[in-house]
Amino acid sequence: MGLNILVIGSGGREHAIAQKFLQSSKVEKVFCAKGNAGMKKDGIVSVDIAEDDHQALIRFAKENNVDWTFVGPEVPLINGIVDEFTNAGLLAFGPKKAAALIEGSKEFAKELMNTYNIPTASYQTFTDFEQAKAYVLTQPTPIVIKADGLAAGKGVVVAETVEEAIDTLKDMLEECVLGQSGAKVVIEEFLCGEEFSLLAFVRGQEVYPMVPSQDHKRVFEQELGPNTGGMGAYAPVPQVSDEMIEEVLKTILKPAVQGLAAQGRAFSGVLYAGVILTDTGIKVIEFNARFGDPETQVVLQRLESDFAQIIDDLLKDKQPDIRWKQDGFSLGVVVAANGYPGKYTKEVSLPDFSEINKGHVYYAGVKEKSGKLVSDGGRVYLVEASGKTLKEAQKSVYSILENCDTSGTFYRKDIGFKGIKE
Repeated sequence: MGLNILVIGSGGREHAIAQKFLQSSKVEKVFCAKGNAGMKKDGIVSVDIAEDDHQALIRFAKENNVDWTFVGPEVPLINGIVDEFTNAGLLAFGPKKAAALIEGSKEFAKELMNTYNIPTASYQTFTDFEQAKAYVLTQPTPIVIKADGLAAGKGVVVAETVEEAIDTLKDMLEECVLGQSGAKVVIEEFLCGEEFSLLAFVRGQEVYPMVPSQDHKRVFEQELGPNTGGMGAYAPVPQVSDEMIEEVLKTILKPAVQGLAAQGRAFSGVLYAGVILTDTGIKVIEFNARFGDPETQVVLQRLESDFAQIIDDLLKDKQPDIRWKQDGFSLGVVVAANGYPGKYTKEVSLPDFSEINKGHVYYAGVKEKSGKLVSDGGRVYLVEASGKTLKEAQKSVYSILENCDTSGTFYRKDIGFKGIKE
């Protein structure tokens, strides 16, 4: 019998993870809780249990002979789901609560970086509006204001002016628009440069880097408009050299992992470093305690060895065989509902992608209505394709999108532009 795997989460990231597991000859069945209606096209079994109902998920895993569970999103990790699975005698891949704090608290992450000399922007932390305002008045703009806790992609504001910075502080600290997440803020210097993400499989103090990727956060072309959860990504990143990856590994990922272990917070799972190449070297923008979305949908396309076997080996203290494709590029474009990231339209009919043979579609904010898929979220789906060159991958994705009816939705037409030098 092959492996039975449970993936927790319901977005495009989890669709990509579950689909990659199903490609393994060692895997029998992949469940996804809650999953989404688009996943069943790939043979993924959706389970109607919310990701925050830890006890129901544990019961399901026991009753369905699940060999191990892979946790996709940050909220259950930060709420200690891996601890609870472990206490129930079940294997789960992801950091425990104490280690997931590297994403759960911006202040904790900054203190960790300071303690272990990990390069990052200078910062101050505040809970009092007047003190935060006084500090901002002494700083140059633009300036970055981050809610200390999780805020579903809405907790980071790059304030271009002092007025905007003060309004943001008022919203978070006085109006409490982000609730407890924004009751404490981290104010940091604005860093300028090329951003990229380097994710790694981590077990205790072992770090296995993935290929670098670059996410496009702003809603409109040429990086304009508000920040989103991500409008597209590509991997690898041609402007990131092997030396740079080595430097991120040596000065950022390894010290973070060793620092967490030294504090009794040993990290096992996927560690994500969002970094920026500044005039004064590579610095950390943020850490996440899990795969990014939409980076996962392109990074996993570059993986050559068996993904399910890698996770199985990491969970069972065996040496994993991790190989990445040496040639080619993967690029993904997010299709979002009109109005996103603000109030967006719902129940838009989606195209039928059954005819596409040169790419993948990963569903996120979708549901089924009268037997057809319709939109049910801000980011609806992502179309990914690979090519020998980044330009070729880009061309493939856009030709798929241009040949189908995307009315009621929109997408950026320039994903990958930073990596393509004409």
